[in-house]
Amino acid sequence: MFKGSIPALITPFDKSGEIDWPGFDKFVEWQVEQGSHGLVPCGTTGESPTVSHEEHMAIVQRCVEIVKKRVPVIAGTGSNSTREAITLTQHAKEAGADAALIVTPYYNKPTQDGLYEHFKAIHEAVDIPIVIYNIPGRCVVDMSVDTMARLAELPRIVGVKDATGDLTRPLETTRLCGEDFCQLSGDDITAPAFLAQGGHGVVSVIANIAPAECAAMQNAWIEQDRETFETIRDQLAPLGTALFVESNPTPVKYAASVLGLCGDKVRRPLLPASDAARTIVEAAMEHAGLLSGNTNGKAAASG
Repeated sequence: MFKGSIPALITPFDKSGEIDWPGFDKFVEWQVEQGSHGLVPCGTTGESPTVSHEEHMAIVQRCVEIVKKRVPVIAGTGSNSTREAITLTQHAKEAGADAALIVTPYYNKPTQDGLYEHFKAIHEAVDIPIVIYNIPGRCVVDMSVDTMARLAELPRIVGVKDATGDLTRPLETTRLCGEDFCQLSGDDITAPAFLAQGGHGVVSVIANIAPAECAAMQNAWIEQDRETFETIRDQLAPLGTALFVESNPTPVKYAASVLGLCGDKVRRPLLPASDAARTIVEAAMEHAGLLSGNTNGKAAASG
């Protein structure tokens, strides 16, 4: 089962907007060294909507090669086209990814039966564990827990990344899908509470810039170290809002640039963080202790 702090990796770009491969390599290595429990390349935070299919596949391949099975790689392979999702998932399997994170089909607005058939078709086409990514705020459609329970009966549908922000969902999902069905929060601000409701971890944006802290909070929960858990929770809490003050991943890329991890370049239609957003992000980083004697980012960028 996947658990703990699993960063939804940013994709560094150079000044011309092309993928910064040396920066990506160092960033992935740093994430593993800092204690992340898994990695998600090519999620929304990795700007999957604006990378080409060739770039998408290259990012997954490179991530797998760098990680070398030290932690699970859960590759984002979703699409609003079932055929396209199958192609991307097949590549992830061939590249050696440990699982596929597949978003509900956006824009098409399929019915619940359509959602079931979409995931069932991918399941039948590719022999790889599949984590459903339910994010109605971006996709409009919301997979019901009943539909998820139907899918959970398929052997390779192993869990969900729940970005609904609804803290009643984990309880209902456990009841209908079973305790072995992996539940990962997709919402940083409610991720600590998600654990208390039966969750197993988080696919995190914050972990891009605070991987050690995010991993330590998850470890403290597992170890029942409530004092450490609450201290880190409160330390990171403002970031859960600040990193979404403008469209993700614009704020977190700015934060990463402040730490020297990569540049803040994003691909259009996204734009770099505004001055107002930068002020908010920097205040949250200061609260989290990331600007006080932090040399991790600079070391990663220079090493």
